[in-house]
Amino acid sequence: MTLTRRAFLYAAALTATLAGGAGTPARAAAAPDPYDTLRLRWLDIALGTGYDPTAQPYASRLTETGTLARGFQATMAPTPTSLWPGHPYDPPAGITQSYSRLWRMAQAYVQPGTGSTGDPALLADVLRGLDHLSATVYNPSTTRYGNWWEWQIGSPRLLMDLTAALYDHLTDAQRAAACAAVDHFVPDSMLTDYSGTSTGANRVDLCRSVALRGILGRAPAKIALARDALSPVFPYVTKGDGLYADGSFVQHTWVAYSGTYGQVLLDGLGRLFALLAGSEWEVTDPNKQIVLDGVERAFAPLIHDGLMMDSVNGRAISRGYLKSDDRRVMRSDHFHGQGVIAAMALLAGGASAAERERWYGRIKGWIERDTVTPILAARQFGVADLARLHAVAESPVPAAPDPAGHHLFAAMDRAVHRRPGFVANIAMASDRIAYYECGNGENPRGWHTGAGMLSWWAKDLGDQYTDWYWPTVDWYRLPGTTVSTKRLPDRAGGEWGEPKPAVRWVGGTTDGEYAAIGQHLKGLGSTLEARKSWFCVADAVICLGAGITCADGVPVETVVDNRNLGENGTQALVRGPGWAHLEGHGGWVVPYGDLRTLREDRTGAWADINTGGTTERRTRRWQTLWLDHGTDPTDARYVYLLMPGAGRREVAARAAAGSRWLSVLANDATCQAVRVPSPGLTAATFWQPGTAGPLTASSGASVLLRRRGRTATLCVSEPPRTGEPVEITWDHPVRRVVRADDSVEVLSTGRRLSVRVTPGMVCATHLCEVALG
Repeated sequence: MTLTRRAFLYAAALTATLAGGAGTPARAAAAPDPYDTLRLRWLDIALGTGYDPTAQPYASRLTETGTLARGFQATMAPTPTSLWPGHPYDPPAGITQSYSRLWRMAQAYVQPGTGSTGDPALLADVLRGLDHLSATVYNPSTTRYGNWWEWQIGSPRLLMDLTAALYDHLTDAQRAAACAAVDHFVPDSMLTDYSGTSTGANRVDLCRSVALRGILGRAPAKIALARDALSPVFPYVTKGDGLYADGSFVQHTWVAYSGTYGQVLLDGLGRLFALLAGSEWEVTDPNKQIVLDGVERAFAPLIHDGLMMDSVNGRAISRGYLKSDDRRVMRSDHFHGQGVIAAMALLAGGASAAERERWYGRIKGWIERDTVTPILAARQFGVADLARLHAVAESPVPAAPDPAGHHLFAAMDRAVHRRPGFVANIAMASDRIAYYECGNGENPRGWHTGAGMLSWWAKDLGDQYTDWYWPTVDWYRLPGTTVSTKRLPDRAGGEWGEPKPAVRWVGGTTDGEYAAIGQHLKGLGSTLEARKSWFCVADAVICLGAGITCADGVPVETVVDNRNLGENGTQALVRGPGWAHLEGHGGWVVPYGDLRTLREDRTGAWADINTGGTTERRTRRWQTLWLDHGTDPTDARYVYLLMPGAGRREVAARAAAGSRWLSVLANDATCQAVRVPSPGLTAATFWQPGTAGPLTASSGASVLLRRRGRTATLCVSEPPRTGEPVEITWDHPVRRVVRADDSVEVLSTGRRLSVRVTPGMVCATHLCEVALG
């Protein structure tokens, strides 16, 4: 089959009857019908437009595409069970990987500057590969087996891209076969019932394939079905998969997944919104604004200098370098963060002018600050995403810093505390959110990642969890966690987010700047039980533990921290009375207890924690600090301060200040509470009714009180989520109430303030501001 004029002009990025710059696809002289218009628009979205293929980074990326394609072309050897030697259909994603290689070959054929642009031999081999997959495995006579994702998302998505790019080179029969395969593996019933695997990000992926199938098969009902099936994705949810009103994003029912599945959601919606805009199938559901609002409320707070915090990346933390990756791309926290950033740039096309300007400012800020893996040349991106990101970078919008503030994602048991000098992230688990997720041979040792893991980044520490962190870390000593050292088997508790603790009290309250957070901890596969609280303030995170009890017959530890020092790190750890400081990182104040330390080299490979990972082994140096609660402790406790980025003198001074800076009002299994005089802060985690200092609660509650001059603000939430009213009393003279949420009933003022809060079921913060007497 010969190269048509339109396809060649598209591939060479020249012009036809409509003028365009280098890299802009040609347009036919006559106005195309709606299906041709949408197909060509999809190719603009997928393959890029408006870039100069001779300029960097596009030229090198296009050259790499050609090199990879020719390698695949040379080694393709069809058999009844495979298309390439060593890549049979049976393993997870084996069919999808075959389509992925054909897509790379097709890109080399249709894109400019690849060294194989318009090569008829390459085209012939792509078509031969498509026919082989269609004849041997991906057709309506096959009953799917193994990983459902491969059949219903991975393979059809790539098959539709291939069909769109090579449309003019396919026979009617080949196009029909591709459409029939999608009809078989993604039947209409997948989009008419919002349940099972057809929810959240998965639903968007399914709609993507069905929409393209409708365009390529000229089936308007299919396009309308895909468009309408997006609508259940938009509204806020209160359980299961989807976006929550507090910014949480959950997939697989119980897993915090803003980073990976969230990226798929944003990217897929951005592509579909752009594809269908202005057509008779445009997405007009007003609820799509919820997703646009979520960019700043749900996703941006979890991005730090280009990375996406690993607490919301699920089992993907174990991927790193994958054996199946033909381009050797590190799938790290920066990889996931940059994927979300690229999706934001794409989705911005459907946002309002004001939203677009704000998003561009955030994206430009991340581009400037990500020095670990520069975004504008990131290995994961093809020329289409690179072109969109460069367009943002070159826009007149000024780069914006990440705003300071606290973001409590109560629905997914996560919190982000952002200050001008650092950002910290807390990961917890409850009967709503899993300890961890494993599956498909991935992340079998993530047992304790929800046991109060406290991750943090200060200036110039953007690679802390990027640089071979997960293959070399001691999985029993994750920072901030309290754990039984009982050995656990791989995949302990089950796969796909199945392991969840039988606890409800997890959550907290925030005024948007400071926060009080608590976790009732029960150990995975263990008798361990503990109460953990974090009080997040201007330059520190105050960490309290109490009621630490266990009968496993092994030591129990609280890991104050575990820092990755890189390869052969020499950063000095200096200790003083009640404190420790790590050069270039920060410090810790530990007023009582024997702080133990260990510096060790640890070696690991991605294959150790992911069956698809590479076997290459690397060594990293670790600095561990922990408190040993002994074997089978009863009601053990701890107090320490984390001071990210602080200097040694600052840490020593904080330790010397003692109760002048911090008073611990309570620290037991009834209540944990602190007072910090300088910001006028009193905060408490009430595990049950009780009194701590001037605060009294009638039932389990999280309370944050801040005095500012002659006013004070009381913030209350009910993490147990019973929905029952809770009464809070502050033993301090109050003249009058300035304002209060509708959910707050003021019972008394004068000598003391007493309020009754009707909390609802979502651990929301309820606020009351008063003038002091």
